[in-house]
Order: sequence, then C-alpha cells, then structure tokens
Amino acid sequence: MRKLLLASAVSVAMVAGVQASEHSGTYAFDTEGKHQFVTFKISHLGYSWLYGRFNEFDGQFVFDAENPENSSVEVTINPGSVDSNHAERDKHLRSEDFLYVDEYPQATFKSKRVVLDDDGDEADIIGDLTLRGVTKEITLEAELVGHGDDPWGGYRMGFAAETELKLSDFGIPMDLGKASETVEIEISVEGIRQ
Repeated sequence: MRKLLLASAVSVAMVAGVQASEHSGTYAFDTEGKHQFVTFKISHLGYSWLYGRFNEFDGQFVFDAENPENSSVEVTINPGSVDSNHAERDKHLRSEDFLYVDEYPQATFKSKRVVLDDDGDEADIIGDLTLRGVTKEITLEAELVGHGDDPWGGYRMGFAAETELKLSDFGIPMDLGKASETVEIEISVEGIRQ
C-alpha cells in the first residue's frame, strides 16, 4: 500500500511548471469522472505480486503557486471498497486479519508540510495517515502530471504520488512472511479548481 493513501499527495508536487498565481486555488478530486486511482501492490509469499485498488475515495488539495511549500492535501478512503479482482480475497482483506473495516470504516491522509526537491518539479508530502485506527506520519513522493483548462470551462490539475507502508505499523496482524511485510501504494488524482 505504498501509495495508497497517500493518494492524494498530489497536492504538493504541483510545483513543476506551475508558477503563475492564477493557478492557485482549491481543487476537488474528480470523483464524478473517476479520473483518480489509489492502487496497491504487495508480494504474495515472495512468489508473485498481488495488485488491487480502492474504488471509493475523495479529497481535495490546495495549491499555492507562489509558495508551493504552503500547499496541502486531504484524502478520505473507504477501505471497504478494496478490490483485488477476487471476491473471496476481498472479503478476507476487509476482515480483522487486514483492514478490519467493520471496526475502522474510514482511512484518512492529511498533509502537514510539503518539501520541494532542488529542481522544484517533485515534492515530498509529509502527513498523517490513519489506517485501521492507527495514525502514523508517512511521506508521499509526488510529481505534477499536468494542469490547464478543460473542455467544460473548468481548470484542472493532476498529480501522481507513491509511498510504501509496513503492515505491522498499522496494526495489521496477518503475517505472510518477510516478502509481504510492506505494501506499495500509488496514487493518481485529477483535481477540478473550485
């Protein structure tokens, strides 16, 4: 789930290619058009890769073009929407062994600070991820994908981000061996300026 919550991290990397203050503003995730993804990849016993996604999540980011370090992002994910393309496995992923969605029906990410790289085209978004009732600081490595006018009179901005999570850090008790201790999360979001 290296990139999962983070999903959203988007809001920070926006730096690259965005210098004019007219691009600043609050951007809501495009949930209606479904131009967003939170996906994960984890090793299955060290023999293969298991891929999946979370189908339901929402959020917004605030982009400050003049001072990108002041940008922020907030994301809410429904862990019960986990989808690994296998109904019985998804049922297990929702159980106490993994996400325990009956007890913890929501996961969140809220940024605390944004740190730009030397070139200003990528950023680390540092924030708190709450998953399975546990809150930990994580870092999303984010980059600006693009921004500009859309065909419907709006203005859009998109980011991609990734991170890696250690399952035990979030109280996930299932032990599938050393190769499956961490999950990679990837996030891709498109925001519509409000």
